[in-house]
Amino acid sequence: MHYLSNLWQALDFGSMQDMVLRLVSVFLCLTVHELCHGLAALALGDPTAKQQHRLSLNPLRHIDWVGLGMMVFVGFGWAKPVPVNPNYFKKPKQGMALTALAGPASNFLLAFLCVLLAQGAGQVLPQAAWVSTLMVFFLRTALLSIGLGLFNLIPIPPLDGSKVLFALLPDRQYAWLLRYEHVGMILLWVLVLSGAGGGWLNQLIWSIFDLFTFIVGI
Repeated sequence: MHYLSNLWQALDFGSMQDMVLRLVSVFLCLTVHELCHGLAALALGDPTAKQQHRLSLNPLRHIDWVGLGMMVFVGFGWAKPVPVNPNYFKKPKQGMALTALAGPASNFLLAFLCVLLAQGAGQVLPQAAWVSTLMVFFLRTALLSIGLGLFNLIPIPPLDGSKVLFALLPDRQYAWLLRYEHVGMILLWVLVLSGAGGGWLNQLIWSIFDLFTFIVGI
């Protein structure tokens, strides 16, 4: 019993709480991102995501566990891609581009909402430790969501930005690039592991975050 008591006292519950809140933030950002891909595809005529039960706020339907671990510990990760069949779209390339843009757009909207909730919590709720924790959670989620949205706009396959870029290309080049999408994944890993572009991406994340806090402050 004495050993268990010492073990209990040695646990850093502050760090555990931080880890749990970080997990919740990641779950929320990834779930909203993938759900909005599916909703956009459905609105454009593709029922594939709905048929495979991916139009859900249940994060377990969207989480790739390796990607989740990478996002929590490394800051770069992924979810299970929502299945999209462009054959259902009247204009397949444009439909894919709009479906792709729905993910990052939802992350920016979620970030703005989180900043709004953080300010509301600070103004309406009493001053207490749990209120401060709640505000920090909202602000961290906002930063993470902005980062996820911006990262996915990078025009390297299989990120969403590449699908927008591909939609501007002639059909022949579009089909050729789709065949070599796996090469983009290798390039993406090289960029992430080398840290290339991390500085300007962080600057851009904070700039958008500052813009949102400025707007909410008004």
